[in-house]
Amino acid sequence: MSFCDEIWQDVEPLRRSILAHPFLAELAAGTLPPESFRHYIVQDSLYLAEYSRALALAAARAPTAAGRLEFSDGAKVAVQVEEALHQAFFASFGVTAQMAANSEATPACLGYTSYLSALAATRSYEELIAAILPCFWVYWEVGCAIKPRAAAPNPYSAWIDTYAAPSFGEATARVRALVDEAASNAGTGTRRAMADAFRIATRFEWMFWDSAYHRATWPI
Repeated sequence: MSFCDEIWQDVEPLRRSILAHPFLAELAAGTLPPESFRHYIVQDSLYLAEYSRALALAAARAPTAAGRLEFSDGAKVAVQVEEALHQAFFASFGVTAQMAANSEATPACLGYTSYLSALAATRSYEELIAAILPCFWVYWEVGCAIKPRAAAPNPYSAWIDTYAAPSFGEATARVRALVDEAASNAGTGTRRAMADAFRIATRFEWMFWDSAYHRATWPI
């Protein structure tokens, strides 16, 4: 069993919790309150701006041409998604440019992006790409799980279609292959650190959706 298969199986309880979260259940049904989705897309825009930096840093540190190409392309796509998908949703859900510019990252968003930045700055390439992977793989699983049962019409269909698209699945598979390759060349300690990074990032994925569902802000 590959490293990715092992850690994917290990985080199965987390994945079940994500798939069962009311944010995603209501998004699939088309009944998610617009305020919760508005909170999500603003925070996701802030997240993707930092996630693209993490991908760019992974590209710079990648030991192979395949890694450099994949992560640099990923950084570009993250920016394109922010510009295209989010701007369309901003218009649909009443988010002005001024509102987006004045938005502050929530604890969940800041915690997630700061964790990725810390890995990029202080930890190994292997740990960094293991933490990058859940944003691909978890979203791919969510998109594929939601699309067959999504209500139609659905105000969130563009979001669902983006993450259930075969092209997104192909990108996920390529990043998985890079993580497996890195793990196969790593020692036991590094593989353990990679598993920890993957698990923590998956927890942040749940926290991100939960924060959006409750429209969380800083408590003080």
